[in-house]
Amino acid sequence: MPASDSTPKHRYNAALAAQIEAKWQDRWESAHTFEAPNPAGPLAEPAKIAGRKKLFILDMFPYPSGAGLHVGHPLGYIATDVFGRFKRMTGFNVLHALGYDSFGLPAEQHAITTGIHPRENTESNIANMRRQLRRLGLAHDARRSVSTTDEAFYRWTQWIFLQVFNSWFDAERGKARPISELIAEFESGKRPTGGTPWKQMSPRDQKQLVNDHRLAYLADAPVNWCPGLGTILANEEVTAEGRSDIGNYPVFKRNMRQWTMRITAYADRLLDDLDRLDWPESIKLMQRNWIGRSEGAHVRFASKAGDIEVFTTRPDTLFGATFMVLSPEHQLVDALTTADQRAAVAAYRAQAAAVSAADRQSDEREKTGVPTGATAINPVTGKEIPVWIADYVLMGYGTGAIMAVPSGDERDFAFARKYSLPIVATQMPPDTWFAAHKVSPSIDCTTWPDAFVGEGTFVNSRNDTLTLDGLTEMAEAKHRTIAWLESRGIGRGAVTYKLRDWLFSRQRYWGEPFPIVYDEDDMPVAVPDSLLPVTLPELADFKPQALDPNDEVTDPMPPLARRADWVQVEMAVDDPITGKKKSRATMRREINVMPQWAGSCWYELRYLDPTNSTAFVDAEVERYWMGPQHDGHTGGVDLYVGGVEHAVLHLLYSRFWHKVLFDLGHVSSSEPFHRLFNQGYIQAYAYRDERGQTVPATDVQERDGKFFYEGEEVAREYGKMGKSLKNIVTPDEMYDEFGADTFRLYEMSMGPLDASRPWNTRDV
Repeated sequence: MPASDSTPKHRYNAALAAQIEAKWQDRWESAHTFEAPNPAGPLAEPAKIAGRKKLFILDMFPYPSGAGLHVGHPLGYIATDVFGRFKRMTGFNVLHALGYDSFGLPAEQHAITTGIHPRENTESNIANMRRQLRRLGLAHDARRSVSTTDEAFYRWTQWIFLQVFNSWFDAERGKARPISELIAEFESGKRPTGGTPWKQMSPRDQKQLVNDHRLAYLADAPVNWCPGLGTILANEEVTAEGRSDIGNYPVFKRNMRQWTMRITAYADRLLDDLDRLDWPESIKLMQRNWIGRSEGAHVRFASKAGDIEVFTTRPDTLFGATFMVLSPEHQLVDALTTADQRAAVAAYRAQAAAVSAADRQSDEREKTGVPTGATAINPVTGKEIPVWIADYVLMGYGTGAIMAVPSGDERDFAFARKYSLPIVATQMPPDTWFAAHKVSPSIDCTTWPDAFVGEGTFVNSRNDTLTLDGLTEMAEAKHRTIAWLESRGIGRGAVTYKLRDWLFSRQRYWGEPFPIVYDEDDMPVAVPDSLLPVTLPELADFKPQALDPNDEVTDPMPPLARRADWVQVEMAVDDPITGKKKSRATMRREINVMPQWAGSCWYELRYLDPTNSTAFVDAEVERYWMGPQHDGHTGGVDLYVGGVEHAVLHLLYSRFWHKVLFDLGHVSSSEPFHRLFNQGYIQAYAYRDERGQTVPATDVQERDGKFFYEGEEVAREYGKMGKSLKNIVTPDEMYDEFGADTFRLYEMSMGPLDASRPWNTRDV
């Protein structure tokens, strides 16, 4: 037989694959194959729902970057697509859609670099990614796709913000309630104001009291100020070296008045409800550690500048507190510092301001500090102890001051040894501890090589009215000490958290405008619902204020402030106390914008009912797709798939917003995501020349186990795939060379979905 006759007539190659795949993708679209019916509303098809179980599958939606997708992005999308197709074949009504997380700093920085407006750039990027994803053949309901930058979407982001703003947390009931109910309790006298009676307050003072209780509030707080970017940054946007992760600009700590979310009110519920979720234990642990619940006591140490309050988890070790350490940002530092120490303290505070919070707490970093020259009184010993400042103490955790017990804390022990501060044992370590450290048993800490962190017999721990000596149980020693402190009014048992309230404003352009105006008393007032959305005004120049990257003192001027005609607005608003409509008046708009987290806090709910113009989601639709399946079930998305990099912040913020909506009766599910799965990463080799610069991976040649670029040897490293590493392989390249189905099959065959794996085009 001639060779030509042996060639299959219809050989499956990339061209034929493209033809077949495009044909079926067009047919799926025209036949509405993957459109999931709702039980109510415009997308309702009751006949198609009857007798079928539902399944809501969700992928963490992508940021639409200019580079588009690389082959690492679709890994989770393909896996959820396979699962969704299987469940459809077994009779399930499957909702699977994908949108775009489009606001935020990366898009704005790219727009500044290119001169292209962020909206134009974002929409172009979304169109490109939609093309790439359609070609991949994903079984998505395209009707439900959303972008956080769509006005029809962020109108409801603003509405949800106002639900948070118009709420307060009732600690007795453990839930959010409308702010109008708080006002009613103040008016009736049921709830004390903590000062001047409600009816004797001025209208301005009434508004301030109410504002102090809101779940979204304005506060002066230490922030990460980056003058090079012209905005504050979240902790996760700052590197360990104290620089911005975008642009590598210096970041400084300073106080600013910012919008803040009272997420700490939900700390216990956020912790407790983790046990009800089908999430990886590693992710639950990360959230527990981030929330950081600690039981202990608040203790007051008297000083010339007033009481210094600390929180300690070990009040039983108070007898060993031989010095105090304050954060450099602590409000009492100026009053405590003696004249001869002012220069040293000022220099140290400037030095500490340039170090990131993560670096300040690093175990590897040497601990430093300077004395203020002042002393405080240890309440159980009556002795004066020196007060220092040190950057390893953070103002954002606890009270910003610690009592240092060097005999029982490794960090304090190293600090005391370095600066020749006294060390007093409060517990006698067991003989095994001394044997392990090759020293003779002794309560003389000068012989100890390190702090003793554990449980031992209490020593050196008695005064005329409190005795701990001889106790071996830490719990009993804590109980006695707290009771003693409370009986004298110098301390109290307490629970504290590492979790801080959520800093919620940015001094940029490309974000959701706040639906807030300021009245004649400079108090924040909600924009009426009928005037939502508050849309971003067009700006010829949307760049942030031009500042020297090292200018840590100039106050920021957000880009929106440049549109005076937008900032000043005639508006009739509801009185924040009475709720009655006020006469039209000139108001001043909020000129900060929301952070990029805002839209991702609730986007899964909009997939359910994307065309609804009267509510963010219909109640019946939300109950159908996300309602609890049985008593004790949280409800929420049935399967949420995404990267472990969102283990804490996105997931924590989403849970917080969802719980507020649940408390207010807007959703039936108490959690947004019932089951979570973290896929691994597709990784790739990158290559660097002798200068450390990356070179295009596609142009590197291998010879005898060595790698060369343009004739020069380069070093190979293994890690993530990214544009900056010049090692991106795009899905388009795979479509053109092999077809989408082959690409999908290769990714699914590379290994377990939760494991990271190397990319190698030659293996396809």
